[in-house]
Amino acid sequence: MTLALISIPYPDLALLWLVLLLVLGLAALAFGGDWLTAGAATVSVNLKINPVVVGLTIVSIATSMPEMMTSLLAAKDSPGLALGNILGSNVANIGLILGVTAIIAPLAVQMRLIRREVPILIGVTVLFSIFAIGGFSRIEGIIMLGIMVVYLIYVVRGAKDESAEVANEFTEEIQGNAGRPTSLGLGLIVLGGVLLALGADILVGSSVELAGRMGVSDTLIGLTIVALGTSLPELAASIAAARSGHVDICAGNIVGSNLFNILLIGGGVATIIPIPVATSLFYVEFPALIALTAFLLWIFKSGHTVSRKEGVFLIFLYVAILSVSSLSQLGYLF
Repeated sequence: MTLALISIPYPDLALLWLVLLLVLGLAALAFGGDWLTAGAATVSVNLKINPVVVGLTIVSIATSMPEMMTSLLAAKDSPGLALGNILGSNVANIGLILGVTAIIAPLAVQMRLIRREVPILIGVTVLFSIFAIGGFSRIEGIIMLGIMVVYLIYVVRGAKDESAEVANEFTEEIQGNAGRPTSLGLGLIVLGGVLLALGADILVGSSVELAGRMGVSDTLIGLTIVALGTSLPELAASIAAARSGHVDICAGNIVGSNLFNILLIGGGVATIIPIPVATSLFYVEFPALIALTAFLLWIFKSGHTVSRKEGVFLIFLYVAILSVSSLSQLGYLF
């Protein structure tokens, strides 16, 4: 397979080298996403942008860039991998990342999430699933991008009404980027972008070749290995926030990331290249994502916290969904 950015003779590589390339691609995505996020936060701080806006939009978008680059590169030749990456990443964000973070430190949930963001996420997830019937067209992609623009305007306008406590949480989250020169921030954005592009290129090529050798679908690889790998920036950011005591914003970051995964990545890819959708995804993956997102609202409402026990249960749900999904994609269930 020859890719757009670099040319690696994947079919000629031994299995060990193929696996090493896959790990290299994942590492490049992780570092690239981290640098891009740090650079974007630095520039935003220096431009005096509201910390709430930075946390809810810029940071969430930046941490979604690994999924974006991977899905864009995979969409033309491996649409199953691109769509599997989006679905798998959103399931991983809720089940794995939120679960792990809650085990480290129980998460306080802001009322803003319960009243606004999570209901919006549920609606967007249902709409995404409806659009998937028959495949995503360019018109549906444009609609999702339009919804994203409306959401961004909504967040920016509502940021000034947030409580001082919430604003302080976001200020503390990004304060590590204060004091850095804007030139350094721009440099991190460029370097992060280059690493993301190269990492996605290597990851897609090695993943598709590996799927072919294993006799499994690109979709299954996207749902599992690729989705987990591209979610590493969110996992790292959430664990760091939990360890530093900034747990109040972890849940919001995950919800924001899921929103942008669907609207920005799903909408952006479909606008460029219409995405066919395998019927098998409606047996497990789409219903599981809707149910898990709705369950998220129930957890948030129960005591306005995500406890360690709920964190363990979320990880259990993630493993269960991934297991059933794998069996389904391998043809053992349907």
